[in-house]
Amino acid sequence: MSDDADLPPDSKLTRSKQRWAAEGKFITGRHARPDEQRLPPGQHLTQDWPVLDLGLSPQISRERWRLDVYGSVVQPLFWDWSQFMAQPQSDFVSDIHCVTTWSRYDNRWQGLATRALLDACQPREQARYVVLHCYDGYTTNLSLEDFAAPDALIAHAWSGAPLEPEHGGPVRLVVPHLYFWKSAKWLQAIEVRDDDQPGYWEVRGYHNRGDPWTEQRYSED
Repeated sequence: MSDDADLPPDSKLTRSKQRWAAEGKFITGRHARPDEQRLPPGQHLTQDWPVLDLGLSPQISRERWRLDVYGSVVQPLFWDWSQFMAQPQSDFVSDIHCVTTWSRYDNRWQGLATRALLDACQPREQARYVVLHCYDGYTTNLSLEDFAAPDALIAHAWSGAPLEPEHGGPVRLVVPHLYFWKSAKWLQAIEVRDDDQPGYWEVRGYHNRGDPWTEQRYSED
């Protein structure tokens, strides 16, 4: 799939976020438990949905969109839009938390639960990770356990309407319990792997997992 060579040149935001990682910006040192405190440490609430990306917002029509699922799986999947929409659909309401310190409560999503996708592709026994590949060249990695969270889904709608391109439409990943850079926009492929492979931000100083409640914003190395 696409690699860093396909990405747009570094933007001001990209350079700033790399500097934040080097400086440890926004870290408060406080820890919270999700079942006791809804807002993670260092976050503030917003009613808006800020738009952050690498400076390239691909316009992918539903007719052109494809999702490939491959790698350490028994059954690779190559879905077009109609095949994706023929899968069992779920509705979830969740909070989202961005590493740039904003959080937004009660987002209503519709899409395919990641657990349903895993049932369809059947990861091999040794599989432990997934890498998300996106139409803008972006990648990010998750453990298979995090990817299969009960409220994680491959979303095509938000608040009852199709997901807007600026927010990752036609399809994005949503993994609410991790910082939102892990919820890849403009999803194109899911690579199931036996070994880990850090993605775009993970090799630029960001934490490999990204748990908001323990402030896993940046790499511990």
